[in-house]
Formats: sequence, C-alpha cells, structure tokens
Amino acid sequence: MSNGDQTTRILADPAFHAAVRKRARFGWGMAILMCVIYFGFILLVAFAPGTLAEPIGDGTLTLGLVVGLIVILSALILTAIYVVKANSAFDHETRSVVERSR
Repeated sequence: MSNGDQTTRILADPAFHAAVRKRARFGWGMAILMCVIYFGFILLVAFAPGTLAEPIGDGTLTLGLVVGLIVILSALILTAIYVVKANSAFDHETRSVVERSR
C-alpha cells in the first residue's frame, strides 16, 4: 500500500475532518482569549493609566506591575493548556484515524 492511498483514505475519513475542526476551534478560542487579555491590558494602559499607577499597600508595587504579570502568566497557562490538550485528546484522535486508514 502506498502513502498516497493511505493519505487519500485519511482525507476521506469524516472523523479526520471532525478532529481538524475540533482542534482548530479550540486553537482559535485560545488565541481569541489571549488577544482579549492582551488588548484589555493595552486598553487599560491607554485609557486608565492612573489606575495602573496605583500603589498596592505601602511599598512600591503598583497595580500595573501585577496586571502585567498576570498577562504574562496567562499566556504561559493558556499555552500549557493547549499543549496538554494537543498531546492527549488531539493526538489520540489523530492516531485512531491513521490506524483505521491502514
């Protein structure tokens, strides 16, 4: 059996198309969520800079520093969530489609 035959069977498999749609929907959802977080921070900087300059407690720590750290951590957390999902559910679905096409 040639690779072309297997590729044709995979591309014709409805489960393959469902898996592609599911992965794309999840990826776009995560990207949109990150954009909302990031652009929300940028809009806050642009339209309420005084809010971010507010000190937290008696020290030099400001709200802007904490919110900026949250933006960075959210990127790392969302990336980790995507990797875990991709390595578990998405890879499992891909393997089962490939196994069925043999």
